[in-house]
Amino acid sequence: MAEWNNLLLLLGDAVIYFAVLAGLFRARKRLGIGAFFCALGVMHFIETYLASVFYVSLPLGIVTSPGSSVLFTGKLLLLLLVYIREDAVVVRQPIYGLLFGNLLMVALAMLMRHHTPMALAPGHVIDFGFLDTMGSLMVWGTVLLFVDCILIILIYERTRSWLADSIFLRLAVAGAAVLTFDQVFFYAALHILTGAPPSVLVGGWLAKMMSVSVYAVLVGCYLCWFERPSVKRRSAPRISDVFDTLTYRERYEDLLARTGRDALTGVFDRGRLETQGRAMIEDAIGTGRPVSLLLVDIDHFKSFNDRFGHAAGDTVLKRISRDIMATVRATDQVYRFGGEEFVLICDGLSAGPALALGERVRREIAGGAEGGERVTVSVGISTCDSRAANYDAMFQVADQRLYQAKAAGRNCAIGERVASAGTPVRLAHVS
Repeated sequence: MAEWNNLLLLLGDAVIYFAVLAGLFRARKRLGIGAFFCALGVMHFIETYLASVFYVSLPLGIVTSPGSSVLFTGKLLLLLLVYIREDAVVVRQPIYGLLFGNLLMVALAMLMRHHTPMALAPGHVIDFGFLDTMGSLMVWGTVLLFVDCILIILIYERTRSWLADSIFLRLAVAGAAVLTFDQVFFYAALHILTGAPPSVLVGGWLAKMMSVSVYAVLVGCYLCWFERPSVKRRSAPRISDVFDTLTYRERYEDLLARTGRDALTGVFDRGRLETQGRAMIEDAIGTGRPVSLLLVDIDHFKSFNDRFGHAAGDTVLKRISRDIMATVRATDQVYRFGGEEFVLICDGLSAGPALALGERVRREIAGGAEGGERVTVSVGISTCDSRAANYDAMFQVADQRLYQAKAAGRNCAIGERVASAGTPVRLAHVS
């Protein structure tokens, strides 16, 4: 009866532990993730202490410690949760803190041996032997935790190739594999320092396997109900490249925002135009929304570079990109197509407003000057119609109109405006 009571209590411990820490993690945008990490770190001492001295018996003759089966197992699965919802950089932060804190504790305990202590009451004196044991176990446990986190992330990602998006199974498999490794190596230290019998190794492993199944369900439910992870497939990482594999997701959103940016001007580059821009136009055409493409070319830019140098030319490019970004709508996308050409894709913009936008861009740029030299642009505009039913056709029409703008004397925008009768007419607006 006592064994079953212990099992139910351990299950309750796990549920309470996970509920509180998962709640803090869920509130990280309001409280900051530091609250979650502090709570996790506070539990590290009691976790190690219980794992070294406090054991209970479970059904089937299993002997385990709540510190190992409940607290450590839960901590490892919670750190995997942090990786899934944040990234590897965030996961490493508490581990580094625990490692340096534990090393500092051991160093200070060694220094404090040189003090001359006084007893506040008979029998109440410091036990340096206890500090030595705990310090050694905590340092070793933190080193193992660092390795465990690398392994559990790698295995979790590796299982994607054969378990697809079965979150519960992937959590369980990764946790079981890593905690088997951890149990062997932590028991080795525990046996050396405390003389723990082999039954602790076997019983602790069985209890951890049961705990993994419980925490896999808890973490999986949390992800499904509160923060579903991205279902976008990623290739499985290479075990041989541990560091790169661990950090490839670091600051994913920031990297995604930076990918495809032109290094000089900050607008999207030609590669992003070929993927994102093409997809925007095809989506608009497929759903019947109006969409326009504006091709902006700097007039006499080669001559400007020859006279003033490429550094001045770079300044012009940066200034013009800022002017364009300040003029377009928030939903419009701006790309640098080539040396002095920019492409604007304007979803939901019909022919008349597109021509008006091209004219505003032209005026904004013509209003500035670099070193006393006025810089202007020519604009060719294409709006989706029967002659431009896809991205390539729209680009060709815009390119033709750009050449017409150049031939018309430059510093002008050429596109289409729909007349009141509904008949498209060409409009060239020259300054």
